[in-house]
Amino acid sequence: MSAAVVSLDALLQQRRVWKGAGQQAAAARHPTGHAALDALLPGGGWPEAALSEILLTAPGSGELQLLWPTLARLTRAQERVVLIAPPFIAYAHAWLQAGVDLRWLTLIDAPEQQAQWAAEQCLRSGSCAAVLCWPGRIDDRGLRRLQLAAATGQTLGFVCRSMYAAANPSPAALRLAVDAWPRQVRVLKSRGALPAARPVALG
Repeated sequence: MSAAVVSLDALLQQRRVWKGAGQQAAAARHPTGHAALDALLPGGGWPEAALSEILLTAPGSGELQLLWPTLARLTRAQERVVLIAPPFIAYAHAWLQAGVDLRWLTLIDAPEQQAQWAAEQCLRSGSCAAVLCWPGRIDDRGLRRLQLAAATGQTLGFVCRSMYAAANPSPAALRLAVDAWPRQVRVLKSRGALPAARPVALG
């Protein structure tokens, strides 16, 4: 047994054995801007070049409050953020108050049957820092296409869906549920870690 341990130690020192945990820890992440949530997520934030799914009780019930710190940081760094088929007209003053530089914000008002295609193209293009979409209906195959497009384009992808979708599995790297009251976030799925047991309040 001792010889086997010595041999394994030698292999590790020579980096001839792949360690999954080490790879996970080294992955770059984008902070969410919510310290309590970052503390629960592997790497301290959004999974990079991946799809994050946000489940809501209703459109407009907390996704912007969750995402504004990230979108503000990206646009202030002069990186493009794209909104695809938002459920409501964006109120420019609120976005400015949240610190978003509107010069780097693009809105695509695509009909429902084209919204998923538009999101996929933007994610895959590599010219956007983040893409946020509200597909009315999307199946597992569509989510997988968005996940692959985010990985290909090295882009942060966010898809907002109904809370009813929580009963179904998802290929998204991160899955969050935003409760309207009290306003809080629950981690349902996080690649590389077990889901957090406690919710996080959104201030």
